[in-house]
Amino acid sequence: MSALQWSPTDLGFVGSAGPRRPQLVVLPGGAGQPSVAVPVRITRRGRLALTGLAVALAAVLGLIGVRGAGAVEPPRILTVPAGLTLSEIAAAELPDLSISDGILAIQLANNMSTAQVSAGQQLVIPRS
Repeated sequence: MSALQWSPTDLGFVGSAGPRRPQLVVLPGGAGQPSVAVPVRITRRGRLALTGLAVALAAVLGLIGVRGAGAVEPPRILTVPAGLTLSEIAAAELPDLSISDGILAIQLANNMSTAQVSAGQQLVIPRS
């Protein structure tokens, strides 16, 4: 009967144990230990991003402020005189619109279902 015999030195290892791999080590400071606060450092790219965000926010707020800066104009109210029709009122009060668009604007502003008006009736005239 024959047998093979080998040893770790035949494979290039010196001694019986090979090189050791690093092991995990338990450090003090677990769940019960207070943690030390590390200050946050913002990089140059982060500062640039925050500055850009602040400028964009200021621009948006500035545009909203400019648009809403005017005083609110109260709606014009017209008391209908005798013998005047809604189409005549639309032509006189809303000259920038066509007569049919003016009539429709006045009807919508006053919640009217018809184009009939009566003397003494008060109508809200929308801005054209």
